[in-house]
Amino acid sequence: MLKSGTPCLEIEGLIHDVGPIAAEGGRMKRVLAGVDFVARAGEVTVLLGVNGAGKTTTLECAQGLRRRTGGTIRLLGEDPQLASAELRARVGVMLQEGGLPPSAKPLALLKHVAGMYRDPLPVDDLAERLGLGEFAGTTIRRLSGGQKQRGALAAALVGRPEVVFLDEPSAGLDPQSRQVVFDLIGDLRAQGLGIVLTTHLLDDAERLADYVAILDRGRIVAEGTVAELLGTATQAARRLTLRGPAGLDLAQAFPTGGGSLRVLEPTAGHYQVDGELTTAHLASLAQWLDAQGIMPTSLELGTQSLEDVFLGIAEASAAQDAVTPDKSQTTPDREKESA
Repeated sequence: MLKSGTPCLEIEGLIHDVGPIAAEGGRMKRVLAGVDFVARAGEVTVLLGVNGAGKTTTLECAQGLRRRTGGTIRLLGEDPQLASAELRARVGVMLQEGGLPPSAKPLALLKHVAGMYRDPLPVDDLAERLGLGEFAGTTIRRLSGGQKQRGALAAALVGRPEVVFLDEPSAGLDPQSRQVVFDLIGDLRAQGLGIVLTTHLLDDAERLADYVAILDRGRIVAEGTVAELLGTATQAARRLTLRGPAGLDLAQAFPTGGGSLRVLEPTAGHYQVDGELTTAHLASLAQWLDAQGIMPTSLELGTQSLEDVFLGIAEASAAQDAVTPDKSQTTPDREKESA
């Protein structure tokens, strides 16, 4: 097992093209356009992005399941495209679609998978923890989405991996099952595993992640710890919500029309102010409301969530692309595949 904090996955300049695509004039489509990030032992690294951002493709390249067009990948010190059997035994993979044989039964399959490893986890203990006994006699094709997820997670972990890739591990799970998975991921992190996962559930990411990388159209557009992405503790009051009369020009309540603050009226009479709010901003708002003779029906201070940060980044990226179209998403000739 690697020492906690040691890089277990290093990706630099990862490029992946697919095609030719008829809709793109017969050109290759660039799915990944230079992805860089590092995952470390004893940490949970979360990849976030909208559908089509490149999350699953990045994980598949990192696992050696998909050949990259360019860039370098080091998984436990080796190139995953040239992976030895020893490396494969040190890596656990949970695919988004499960990848389990539909006619198999989960407990029997787990025992079969465990038999491929020198020192597997105790099958019965793992099965009990993930509740596989509830559906042990049912074929995988007849399981619910959440049950398949639990079976796939067990198969990824039974070989005692040093690095585990989890693609949407909590998708389709009920709240109780999600908590079981969260607790298990926490235990794996404490044992020193490197955990790389994707999720669409930003609350899950905020709760689990030690490090977050946000993908947008094949590039990392933001990364850091959750605290770094949300802002420092001294900037904790970053969202103000106010309800009052509709149609107020609330930006005028702040010096220079709000400056770096983002003032919105998402629905009539419901206002949202995001940014590095200070006591001076609050005092200015109170004075402006008093001068206008307005008493809000509600006013609340809080922090932005990871979802707020993610949506803000996606919105800014879309706005930038509207001004400057991203021509790197297609390429006329396929670049030479790296070994």
